[in-house]
Amino acid sequence: MSDTTFDPKTILETYKAAFAPVLKAQQEGVKVIDRVGRYQYAVAGDYLEWSLAQAKLALAAQTPADFVSKQVELTTALSEKLRARAQEFATLATETQASFTDAVKEATTKVVDEAKRFEEPKKKAG
Repeated sequence: MSDTTFDPKTILETYKAAFAPVLKAQQEGVKVIDRVGRYQYAVAGDYLEWSLAQAKLALAAQTPADFVSKQVELTTALSEKLRARAQEFATLATETQASFTDAVKEATTKVVDEAKRFEEPKKKAG
């Protein structure tokens, strides 16, 4: 008859090791949500600046031709900002995908290692 003792420290360490990949995935998820939120805030800021510039232009324009030319300038500037933001978003998506892939690989590796560790005593006993 085997004499096993209840060791809460071992149990807690086992749970901590088992859920470490989940915790890391959650942390990465929060970082992504933060980055996407900041990105959306920046895009909204670009649109707000453009809208305010359009409003000021409507009040300050002397002639219709001047108004149209300034409006084209503002719209061109906005399109350049949005193009840069689109590149930023593509980079964000690529980095997020890479980070998620790394987290999944790490979790899978830990699971496989733990499975191998538990299989070894069974092979020796059998």
